[in-house]
Amino acid sequence: MGILLDVAYFTAAVLFILGLKQMASPVTARRGIVWAGAGMVLATAVTFFHPEVEGLTNYLLIFLAIGLGGGLAWWSGKKVAMTDMPQMIALYNGMGGGAAAGIGVIALMQAQDMSLLIQGIAAVGVLIGAVAFSGSLVAFAKLQGIMQKTMRFSGQQWFNLLIFAITLGLGLMLAFAGNEVSGAALLAFVLLALAFGVLMTLPIGGADMPVVISLYNALTGLAVGFKGLVLDNPALMIAGIVVGAAGTLLTQLMARAMNRSLASVLFSGFGDTGSAQSGEATGSMKPIDAADVGVMMAFADKVIVIPGYGMAVAQAQHKVWELCQLLIERGVKVRFAIHPVAGRMPGHMNVLLAEAGVPYDLIQDLDEINQEFETTDVALVIGANDVVNPVARTDPSSPIYGMPILNADKARNVIVVKRGQGAGFSGIENALFFLDQTRMLYGDGQSVAAELIQAVKSL
Repeated sequence: MGILLDVAYFTAAVLFILGLKQMASPVTARRGIVWAGAGMVLATAVTFFHPEVEGLTNYLLIFLAIGLGGGLAWWSGKKVAMTDMPQMIALYNGMGGGAAAGIGVIALMQAQDMSLLIQGIAAVGVLIGAVAFSGSLVAFAKLQGIMQKTMRFSGQQWFNLLIFAITLGLGLMLAFAGNEVSGAALLAFVLLALAFGVLMTLPIGGADMPVVISLYNALTGLAVGFKGLVLDNPALMIAGIVVGAAGTLLTQLMARAMNRSLASVLFSGFGDTGSAQSGEATGSMKPIDAADVGVMMAFADKVIVIPGYGMAVAQAQHKVWELCQLLIERGVKVRFAIHPVAGRMPGHMNVLLAEAGVPYDLIQDLDEINQEFETTDVALVIGANDVVNPVARTDPSSPIYGMPILNADKARNVIVVKRGQGAGFSGIENALFFLDQTRMLYGDGQSVAAELIQAVKSL
């Protein structure tokens, strides 16, 4: 039986790794999710045959929990709107961290069966899992609009440091407590770890949410990996290590895409609408009618569409793709330009466009398409803001200075679809809107796209 268990866990681990690799491309992402899910089902099923679960009697509660959790996840996954996908991912990621922390708590309560090394690993897992859990819930609340984008108070960083130091001290005490783990100390440790996760996330602005979600994903994976060591479960070890490594890499990529260090994301004020302004843009925004934009795009040689979260809010991706299909039929070369941090989570725009049926070969990232803007007749910006703001190249005083951006300002004509004249989610004024070649097409993204469709059809 031992050999069969090892083979099953190894197979599950291979499915996890292959599934994650498949998720790296939109073309194979669905297959990757299925493979990883099959690995999780296999790992869960064979765990019932593990020698350490002999004599287990609470199968009813186990299957009830699996049924309720699986059913709720299936229902919410079917019902969630694409605009709410980032907060759902933050929420589910937090659940993983919370589960890992809970397992660690139970392991510490049974510390008489563990070595000091495993006991220390269990304590670290509780700390990381609890921080990921509470931090992800705050991220969810911010994305859902339940909580303000930033919440700060005087001396906040020093207060957070004090809380972390006390939490770390309690964790060390629990790690070396041996068989004498104090229930009160364990409770205080968990509560302080949860509090630190909340306090660490409160001051982080909405513009940094893609990085935060990636970071907590990495922490959850790390906590799960530690729980695998505590439970001597190879599937959990490998799954946690793979997820933790992938999340860490993604966090680094997101931070690099914003030209910021992880420390500046966690401890600086970027994203605070009250302090993000670095200067007033000069000039005025120049409006344009949908009929004129339709003519401009229909007779263009090349059009690049730059989607952002505003497109997701308006649920305009289907109409935008319908418009692009009309342009392609007229011989216009159409491409979609995606910035790594566009939207509220990594890959958000790719998911939206894939849902609308946009072919993957028309979707290009920043490095692939930036050199094409200089030969582009029309750059259509729909819902994007910071990722096309030219002050990132020109204004050293700007919070986004040095961040790689899509070079929309180098196109011959720029059309910006926007509800109004306010600043974007991060609160930074966009100089692109005031350039000579930029025209503002005001209105809801979906209704504007419908008007553009009619304008092109009428030609």
